[in-house]
Amino acid sequence: MQKYEMLMLLRSDMEDDARETELKKYSDIVTSMGGTVESVDKWGVRKTAYPINYKTEAFFTLMTFMADGPVVKELDRVAGISPDMLRRVITRKEEK
Repeated sequence: MQKYEMLMLLRSDMEDDARETELKKYSDIVTSMGGTVESVDKWGVRKTAYPINYKTEAFFTLMTFMADGPVVKELDRVAGISPDMLRRVITRKEEK
């Protein structure tokens, strides 16, 4: 298994319950496919560098997890069809 980080930019106007449900969905995908979630860091609402879908603010979250390749593909697929996800990027974290 490899170590990955997923940076998620969610809509800033979401209710807290809806935001927690959305974040839990991605954690559940990792664990259900045999991976482990190490941490979920919620950075809060921040300004974006440029407008995304006419929005200039987003809720930033960084999830660090251990998983295999199919988990990453599934996370990207689910995030791509979610109306609450403005942007996401999944990167492999190099071991030192």
